[in-house]
Amino acid sequence: MVVWVLWLIAAGVLFVVEMFTFTFYLLWLSLGALVAGLVALLLPDALLLQVLAGSLVALILTVFTKPLAARLRNSRGFKDTGTDIVGRKGLVVEAIEPGRYGQVKVGGDTWSATSTVALGKDQEVIVVRRGTTIIEVERWGDMY
Repeated sequence: MVVWVLWLIAAGVLFVVEMFTFTFYLLWLSLGALVAGLVALLLPDALLLQVLAGSLVALILTVFTKPLAARLRNSRGFKDTGTDIVGRKGLVVEAIEPGRYGQVKVGGDTWSATSTVALGKDQEVIVVRRGTTIIEVERWGDMY
């Protein structure tokens, strides 16, 4: 198989996975793979140059868009929909032990969760904090 096709496949797979994660990091890697594919189309034997070009594009996009994204998040009127989960009631679907992750269903979504106390399956909890992909919960009755 021709090398540029492999780069194009990698770019497509990374782009599709990015559509499910919304982190933008895989988008930059996808664009880097696309650039590497273009280099491979022009210079099929220069594998090192392909990797360097793709890596540089992904790195530059990551470095320069991170401050821009932070500025947008801190701008007036921006609302992160993920913070709406704090204060909501959930149900433990996989037991949580202190220092270990469990699973909590909040609305229609299932989240990895931690707690400072042991929580058994089917216990009602309230979300007190949200990280990127992990929430911290407390027993529902302990808050009120």
